[in-house]
Amino acid sequence: MKQRLALVAAAALVGLISLPALAQQNPDSVVVGATAPGQAALARTTRITATVESIDTAKREVTLKGPRGKVLPLQVGPEVKNLDKVKVGDRVAVEYLEALTLTLKKDGKEVRGSKLAEGGARSAAGEPPAGVVAQQLEVTADVTAVNKKMQIVTLRGPNQTVDLKVRDPEQLKLIKVGDQVQAVYTQALALGLEPAAERKK
Repeated sequence: MKQRLALVAAAALVGLISLPALAQQNPDSVVVGATAPGQAALARTTRITATVESIDTAKREVTLKGPRGKVLPLQVGPEVKNLDKVKVGDRVAVEYLEALTLTLKKDGKEVRGSKLAEGGARSAAGEPPAGVVAQQLEVTADVTAVNKKMQIVTLRGPNQTVDLKVRDPEQLKLIKVGDQVQAVYTQALALGLEPAAERKK
């Protein structure tokens, strides 16, 4: 539970929304978490199969329907070369990964800030549409307050201030005003059109 709270707080700190709408409705998620003194890590992988509900190739808009009926409109960028191969009724395999690590920096001397790295890959022209996009955001935040009674640590990031609930008393003992917390948030999304044989099952 404390890892989940850390994830929510750090996601707010870095200004990101957690899982996309389609991933939130699917129970097929694998969550892995770990802690050590001054460190916490959490990773979640979600896999779903969505159906193409509508497609507008001129506007490059695709609407997907998830396994529980949730509909999600997507804007497809010009880097996707094979959009003309996607048809209504096609099934799209979606895999979403998000990971968060939090590291306590005692008496931190770094400047509050954030760094964003992005990358991706796509299928070659003529192949079935598929691709991967990934982002990694690294944020350094200052510890500005520690309320041990309420188990709240206040973190001031480059864009906003958030309160982080730390339920582990041993972790809370390590944190003091003047420390810093480094959060590294990674998210990756892989999309692939399923073969026609699989769509008929």
